[in-house]
Amino acid sequence: MFLTGEAGIGKSRLARLAAGQAFDESMRVLKGRGTTIGPMVPFRPIAEALLGLFRHEPPDDTTLGPYKPVLGTLIPEWHDQQSTTESVVVLAEAVLRLLTSVARKTPCLLVLEDLHDADAETLAVIEYLADNLEEQPVLLLATIRNDPGNALELVHRIVRRDAAAQLELTRLTKAQVQRMTAACLESEQVPDELCDRLWTDSAGNPFVVEELLHGMVSGGLLVPNARGWQVLGELKLPVPAAFVRSVAHRTDRLGPQGREVLSVAAVLGHRFPLSVVQKVTGHDDRALLSHLHAGVAAQLVTPDEPAPDWYAFRHPLTADALLAQLTPAERAGLSERTADAVEELHPGLPGDWCPLVAKLRFDAGEPGDAGLLFAEAGKRALRNGATNSAVKLLDRAHRLLTEPAARADVLDVLLPALAEAGEFEKAFQLGQALGELRGLDGPRRAKLHTRLARVAYLAGRFTDGAEQVRAARTLLGPDAPDELSAPLDVNSAFLTLNIPSPDRIASAARLAHRAADAAARARLPMVGCEAWQLLGIIAREQNLDEANACFDRARALADTHKLPIQHIYVLVRMAGNDWLASGSTASLEGTHDEACRAGAITVAYNVDAIMALQSVLTGRYTEASEQVDRCLQATVRLQLSALTRYLLMVRATLHAHQGDRQATDLAVQAFEQSARGGAQEVPLCSGLAKAFCALLEENHVLAAQEFDRAAAQESQNPTTFHLSGTHGMRVLLGVLDGRFGWPEYTALSAASPARMRWNKQFADLAHAVLLGREGRDAEAAEAFRSAQEAAAPYPMARHLGLRLVAAQAQRWGDPVTWLRAAEEYFHQAGNAAVASACRGLLRQAGAPVQQRRSGTDQVPKQLRGFGVTVREFEVFVLLADRLGNKAIATRLHISPRTVEKHVASLIAKTGQPDRESLSAYAAELNR
Repeated sequence: MFLTGEAGIGKSRLARLAAGQAFDESMRVLKGRGTTIGPMVPFRPIAEALLGLFRHEPPDDTTLGPYKPVLGTLIPEWHDQQSTTESVVVLAEAVLRLLTSVARKTPCLLVLEDLHDADAETLAVIEYLADNLEEQPVLLLATIRNDPGNALELVHRIVRRDAAAQLELTRLTKAQVQRMTAACLESEQVPDELCDRLWTDSAGNPFVVEELLHGMVSGGLLVPNARGWQVLGELKLPVPAAFVRSVAHRTDRLGPQGREVLSVAAVLGHRFPLSVVQKVTGHDDRALLSHLHAGVAAQLVTPDEPAPDWYAFRHPLTADALLAQLTPAERAGLSERTADAVEELHPGLPGDWCPLVAKLRFDAGEPGDAGLLFAEAGKRALRNGATNSAVKLLDRAHRLLTEPAARADVLDVLLPALAEAGEFEKAFQLGQALGELRGLDGPRRAKLHTRLARVAYLAGRFTDGAEQVRAARTLLGPDAPDELSAPLDVNSAFLTLNIPSPDRIASAARLAHRAADAAARARLPMVGCEAWQLLGIIAREQNLDEANACFDRARALADTHKLPIQHIYVLVRMAGNDWLASGSTASLEGTHDEACRAGAITVAYNVDAIMALQSVLTGRYTEASEQVDRCLQATVRLQLSALTRYLLMVRATLHAHQGDRQATDLAVQAFEQSARGGAQEVPLCSGLAKAFCALLEENHVLAAQEFDRAAAQESQNPTTFHLSGTHGMRVLLGVLDGRFGWPEYTALSAASPARMRWNKQFADLAHAVLLGREGRDAEAAEAFRSAQEAAAPYPMARHLGLRLVAAQAQRWGDPVTWLRAAEEYFHQAGNAAVASACRGLLRQAGAPVQQRRSGTDQVPKQLRGFGVTVREFEVFVLLADRLGNKAIATRLHISPRTVEKHVASLIAKTGQPDRESLSAYAAELNR
């Protein structure tokens, strides 16, 4: 529920009333308020609310799993060096899970006030909670001014999609002002002229009504008598800006020292610490508290309950009114004194003090110092995962600073921050302005071009990235120092790997090696870690052992220099190699546990996605479906687009490996929509999904086309995924249909991907067929045995391989036994096409065939009503592709004459006039 309206309309009062009622109903009440002591304080309202959980009985953290370390950003009790915040969305999910955990015991009211003052990250968390709190015993109640801005736009978006309700508080009518006045004065008799004047001057704003009444009563203009309240003399109220005048009047009554105390407080913001106010004013404890108590009595300030020794203005307008009374020179001088006091009290300006002092320096007319402080605050926000706040702070610093070197230092951080926030165009616009930084030396310019190259890589603009690399190399010359050449080379290597060229792999490897060597000399462990991981990825195409050796180097760097996230990424890559080589997920499971302990949510979901694909390949389809659905729900919610795309490919593969054409096509469409512009998973979708679906339909021509398409896609858009069939099933099909001989087999099987367990089962079958054709029966049998050993974890693939090679294994194998095993498997799996093909091959071999009539339930009800048999339905399905009798006979392993009889029977049973109409009917029913 969002309470919106102008300042003073009663949002906070209504929220307090709700909190009181919730407390009376034994609900858990958590309260936080938008930051107002300085700009861009990420997550402050959320942190303040959650810290309330730890003042009495701490919440149960056993249900949070990997999300507990993520919450260390907000909750000091849970913070440690391993705590990471990968994105605002991950943090929002962690907050959601904590609230849900608390609310399981006691329903919860979360009150967040003044969100118009909140940072972009807090608003992102609010939106996430609004979208995902449904059916949880948690009520989120937020107050926001209706001033145009990001907060109000967020409310409108959320309300439009029915994720929340909005209560717009409007100004009071004249009658309501009269009722309110009577309630405030606790009297039913209120002078009409008083109500008229209050209505006129307040414009129906309840805060102004209250302020005006207080001023009149304290000033002796309104006094009680036996009949109620009486106005003494002429009714004179402050003109239009009544609350400003009222605040000014009350501060004047506090005396010069009291006014000074409140003016210093107003410069600090709507909330202020006593220590800073005391430092600026020089008052002792007794005098300071005396002035504060006077301010409380005048209803100007109030103790800030969540934080001891902090006070807050009773209403934000109070601070604004106080500042309006200061001349520009007074405000600048007071801001400078306050900034000096904060820096003396808090050396290094930890936490929120840095952006506060930056604002004070700006108000004091010191743009250079303010710019440097905004830059430091931005760097800290970026380290804490508050990317949007970092961008705004750094952008402000960039605009304030004029000295080229200082602006360059800001751009060095701002450019990657913009890339992380997805604001690529803005980053490139800033990059185009590098020429304005006159007097900047070549190395500094080259460093910024290197940053832009990284931005271009992340944006997928590889050609633009290559241009930035060339510009940096021109500036650096041939003798660039290692600290500049290392990051340039590693960025260039990533770009080169993604720009198609005949020598892309060799060039990327050469650059990555050079970057690793330079990083070692310059002691740049992060760059070295990235370089060795890239070398491992490249080496995976040639040798898995060599790839693991590279990953070992990267892991050693990460461990030595305490780079926990890099350490986990390396472990995932090594575990992935183990999975590809052995088909075992044991290493992946261990890596998943470590990622969860460190709060590396993205890494954990990466492993989950691989595990889901493993479930598909090993035939555990129900489990795979649950894994994909569960993981997709999380990745979509967390906006992990790359992982979502990978999981959509896994879903397409899941349906394809069950021979479900309609579900496969729908899943492929969903994948293609998410993969606009190209993606590394595209060849997998062609070869691992669509091609296998065609094989299970006994459409070997279409399967070969899909595998060829996957190979072409890999050539055009290099990929680090190697299970698309280029080194596996495509080799087997090419050997079976005569397109590939020994030269092609030798070239494709020599590559490292051919030794990955999934590919090895098919490559070894191809080897067996080639050996058998040359009469080398013993060697063929040994190759077949090796293939079966590799295929052990993959039941569907193993039986499909038996069906494919049986026809060419009469001399060196046992095709009848193989076909019976395959027929039984595919019959039990409900795949009529392959089971029927196996039966046809058994008949051709002269072996007895078990009759299967249990497939009747696969015939659609509409056709069963016509009396269509299972065999006729198999012909009917192939007619949808308008195949001739001979092609259908080949697919079903029956004679063309038999097909002709079935077609004639289908025409008669369905009432179609001819074969063309029957084919059209089959195509329509298939759709």
